[in-house]
Amino acid sequence: MTSKRDILERLNAGELIVGDGGMVLQLERRGYVKAGQWTPEAAVEHPEAVRQLHREFLRAGADVLQTFTFYCSEDKLELSGNVTNVTGAQINEAACDLARAVADEGDALVAGCVSQAPCYLENRNEAVVKSLFKKQMQEFLKKDIDFFIAEFFQYAEEAAWAVEVLKTSGKTVGATMCISPHGDMDGLPPGDCAVRLVKAGADIVGVNCHLDPTACIQTVKLMREGLNQAGLKAHLMIQPLGCHTPECNKGGYMGLPEFPFALECRTMTRWDVHKYAREAYEAGIRYLGGC
Repeated sequence: MTSKRDILERLNAGELIVGDGGMVLQLERRGYVKAGQWTPEAAVEHPEAVRQLHREFLRAGADVLQTFTFYCSEDKLELSGNVTNVTGAQINEAACDLARAVADEGDALVAGCVSQAPCYLENRNEAVVKSLFKKQMQEFLKKDIDFFIAEFFQYAEEAAWAVEVLKTSGKTVGATMCISPHGDMDGLPPGDCAVRLVKAGADIVGVNCHLDPTACIQTVKLMREGLNQAGLKAHLMIQPLGCHTPECNKGGYMGLPEFPFALECRTMTRWDVHKYAREAYEAGIRYLGGC
C-alpha cells in the first residue's frame, strides 16, 4: 500500500492540488476511443496509450491521476456496443493498475472514479443504481487506490447515491457535478446540490466538465455559499472544460455545433488556464484540474 500523504492531509494543510482530466477526449483524438459513447475499453485494449497519457499528466504536474474508468458501469458498456470481448471488471482493474504504476513514478495519488449510470433516468431506481456503483467500488478496492471521485453527475440525487455507496469503503470521497450556475437537471440550485453531497458523506465537492472555467467558478462559489448557509464544511474542487463556452447553457458543450469533432477552435490557451487557476484559487478552491 502507498505511504504517501493522503488527499485530505494535503488539503487540510492548505496545499494546492492539481488534478488531471479529459482523458476520454484526448484518447479519442489519438485514435483510441470511439466518439459517441466515450467508454474506456482502451484501458484493456490499448494500455500503452492510457499509460502514456497518465505519464504526460504526471510530467505536467498532476498531483492526482484518475483511473480511466469514465462511463464504466455495466449498463453504459452494454449500451455503447463498443465492448464485446472484455468485461467492466477487466477495464476497472486494468485502469487501476495503469494509474498506480505511473503515479508511483512520482508523488501522485490515484483516484478511483465512477460516473453517472444511464439506467438512472430509466426509473430512478435507487437499489439498481447503487448496485452498479457498489460493483465498481468493490473492483477498485481490490487495487491500491487512494481515494474516490464520483464525477460527471447531472442530478444531485444520483451523485448523492454514488457518494453514499463509496463512503462505505472508509476512504475519502470527492464528488463533482457537471452543472451550471442554474443548478442540476432537476433545477436544484448549486448550493443545495453541495449540501446534499456533503450530507451524503462527500469530503470534497465541486464541478467538472460541461462548461468553461468562468461558469464553473461561478457554480462552485454558489456551492460554497450553500454550504456556509447550512453550516457545513468541505474542500472545494473544480475541473472545468478546457474550451470556452460563453453561452453558459444548462446542457453544456455537448450542445455546441462544434461538438465533438471541432472543439479545437474553442480550446483555452495556457494563459487562459493561468487566469482560471488564479481566479479559482482566490475563490478558495484548492483542488484544480481540467476536463
